[in-house]
Amino acid sequence: AIFYGVSPAVIAMILHSCYRLAKLGMEDVMQWSIAGACLAVTVALQAEVALLFIVSGVVGILYYGTLFRTGSVSSLPLLAAIPLGAGAPGGISGSILGKLLVFFLKAGSLTFGSGLVIVPFLEKGLVQQTGWLDERQFLIAVAMGMLSPGPVVITATFVGYLVAGFWGSFVSTVGIFLPSFLFVLIVAPILIRHRANRDVQGFVKGAYAAAIGTILGASILLGKIAVGDWLTALVGLLSLVALARWKVSNPLLVAATAIIGLIAFPILQPTWVFVK
Repeated sequence: AIFYGVSPAVIAMILHSCYRLAKLGMEDVMQWSIAGACLAVTVALQAEVALLFIVSGVVGILYYGTLFRTGSVSSLPLLAAIPLGAGAPGGISGSILGKLLVFFLKAGSLTFGSGLVIVPFLEKGLVQQTGWLDERQFLIAVAMGMLSPGPVVITATFVGYLVAGFWGSFVSTVGIFLPSFLFVLIVAPILIRHRANRDVQGFVKGAYAAAIGTILGASILLGKIAVGDWLTALVGLLSLVALARWKVSNPLLVAATAIIGLIAFPILQPTWVFVK
C-alpha cells in the first residue's frame, strides 16, 4: 500500500531534480541533442552505459573545444584521469559483502552531475542481475534516499542493510563514497587548474548533458513500474506540481503520498502492484 502511493511521487522527485539540474547546466541545442540521444540509449538498453559519458564528453570537445581545431596542447591525458565507469578490483572476496562493495564501487565511479544518473545502473544490478531486491523494494530504497541530501548515499546504505544488515550498509556506503572521494582528492585539483581550458569545458558540457539524458531515461524506466492506473498517474502529476509550484519538501511529499496509498490501496486493490 505504501509503495502504491509513494512510488509515483519518487518519479516526480527525480523529474524535479532533473529539471533543476537542467536549469543550472543545459545551455544550448547541442547539449539537449546529446541528452536526447543518451535518453534513447538508456531506455533502449534499460541500463546506464558508462561509455555514454565518455562519448558525450568527446562530442563536447569536438563541438565546444579547440583540441581538433587549432592543434593546441592535448587535454586528453587530463580527461583520461576522470574515473568514469572505472571498474573495481577483481580479486575482492566473493562473499555477499565483497559483492556489495564491488557493486557500489562501480556505481560510485559512474556518478556524474548528480547521483540520480546511476539509478538505471542500480536498478539493473540490484533487481535484474543479482535479484537482491524486487522492483518495489528498489523504488522504496530510492524514496528513502530522497528524504535527505545525498540521495544515492542513503539509498546505497539502505540497500546494503536490506541485503546484509549493518555490515552490508557499511560496505555499501564505503563503496559509493570512495570513488568520489578519490576523484576530489586526486583529480579535482588538476581540473581546477585547467578549468579555463575549452577542451575541459567541452568535455564537462557533454558529460553533463549525458547525465540529464540518463536521469530522464531512468524516470521513464521506473515510471513503468510506479504508474499503473489513473490514481498513480494523478499522484505523480500532483506531486510534480507540488514540488515545482509550492516547493513541498521531499519528506512531506513522501509522508502524504504514503497516506494516500494506505487509504486507496484497500479500496481499489490494484492487481498490477503484485506483478513483479
